[in-house]
Amino acid sequence: MSTWRRRTIAYLGGLAVVIVIYTVAYHEGMRIYEGERQMFAHSLQVVVETFTTTGFGSDAPWDTTEMNLLVVAMDLTGVLLIFMALPAFVFPLFEETLSTTPPSSIEDVSDHVVVCAHTARGRVLRNELVAFDVPYVFVVADENEASDLHDDGEPVVHGDPEQVETLRAAGVDEAAALVADADDETNASIVLSAREVSEDLQVLSLVEDEDVADYHRYAGADEVVSPRRALGRSLGAKATQTVSDELGEAIEIGEEFEMAELLVHRDSPLAGKTVTESRIGERTGANIVGAWVRGEFESPPAPDRVLDEHTVILVAGRNEQLEELKRLTLSETRRHRRGPIIVAGYGVVGRSVAETLASTDDVVVVDLEDRPGVDVVGDATERSTLEEAGIEEARGVVIALGSDTTTVFTALAVQQVAPEVEVIARANDDESVPKLYRAGAGYVLALSTVSGRMLASHLLDEDVLRPESQIELVRVTAPKLRGQSLADADVRARTGCTVVAIERDGRVVGDVGPDTVVRMDDTVVVTGTDEAVARFGEQFG
Repeated sequence: MSTWRRRTIAYLGGLAVVIVIYTVAYHEGMRIYEGERQMFAHSLQVVVETFTTTGFGSDAPWDTTEMNLLVVAMDLTGVLLIFMALPAFVFPLFEETLSTTPPSSIEDVSDHVVVCAHTARGRVLRNELVAFDVPYVFVVADENEASDLHDDGEPVVHGDPEQVETLRAAGVDEAAALVADADDETNASIVLSAREVSEDLQVLSLVEDEDVADYHRYAGADEVVSPRRALGRSLGAKATQTVSDELGEAIEIGEEFEMAELLVHRDSPLAGKTVTESRIGERTGANIVGAWVRGEFESPPAPDRVLDEHTVILVAGRNEQLEELKRLTLSETRRHRRGPIIVAGYGVVGRSVAETLASTDDVVVVDLEDRPGVDVVGDATERSTLEEAGIEEARGVVIALGSDTTTVFTALAVQQVAPEVEVIARANDDESVPKLYRAGAGYVLALSTVSGRMLASHLLDEDVLRPESQIELVRVTAPKLRGQSLADADVRARTGCTVVAIERDGRVVGDVGPDTVVRMDDTVVVTGTDEAVARFGEQFG
């Protein structure tokens, strides 16, 4: 029985008791104080009329003070009970009547991805699937959440994803894949149910605790995704790239053509200059494709966009061009820092960061608990702990704490103690990313982003994603673009994507510009956000 129904029954029961009490009091009062004997049913009628404010019947007025006071009490009680009835009974009744019932099944869909649960990482995955025009459906156990998704136009099935009947209702029989995106125990149960429906279905399962990954494989999962370890590797890779004088890992598009993300450091030759003033193309030959400014991606960045210490530029070119541009992004002050990289937090993410950095950098691990692998025991938000870890000479700090609130406070503490140190931070929720940039972090990566993109890289045919990359890089045929120049097609303005290269006759042409014409057999290499790539597919696919 729902809370509303229990509350309604209790209210109606209490109302009946109050009416009976007042009826008895009124009936006896009329006999004692007014000297009138009347039917009990008439006394009940007067009480009901008074409570419902429809009148006082034929008894008014009353001659005695006692009866007038009793009627006043009845008036007040009736009004009070009416106001109680509105939130307890009437409003919920209207809400239940007007609410949308989420669907319990889905029809006319096939080759889709069934996503069991609706989480932040599921929303990232949803964007990736939309970009590649892959149909999907969410399976959600909570009725209110399912209703909200249905009202927002999302394909959703309301039901328990652990139940075989629910999965059948979501079309698992005809699906291309299933993603178990709840907690570890629930995901294992979902995998077992999915296998009961289909042995050929591609099944992916997420795990928070890597120790249970084998259980999920035994249950029947084809792929078990551990996003926390991948996040740690991504943060470690970004830390190495950020504090190093060398370019580090880039995305290879062709034998001589690459793309890379470069952080503009404070006091570097590029810091404080607009895109036009930086003259990146003239000075290095590289092409600036886009820019991340405090978590927001611009492609291409506006000519008057100022490149500050929180800007990550996405550039394309030959290796030597990117190496030259890398040197322009570095601060002269930071070039002379030869201290360690500090890792704050030694959970799954922190351990993965430390392991990634250990082969190339001096690492100091800070954690509240004294355990193997921890170098400094203490609170990373305190100056004394940071100083003990060598913050004054540190080349960078990677914040890998489990709480976004503590991560923000730690970033503020680092900026207060050593403002020249580069801060790379992990966030659990996307909503925390802008706050961390404002707190002084130079690069922030959200767990939900890594998780969603890892899932997408397993599901989609083309492996075009890296968890540490915050953009899409895809190779696509664009039939509607053939025979047009990039300027005539107005690709950037219409889609927000940038064509960075063209694969033609077995080789990659990286020198593309507004006058480049797309030929019949060309494959274009485009980059942009999930939404931009989706628009490109709609416009030119």
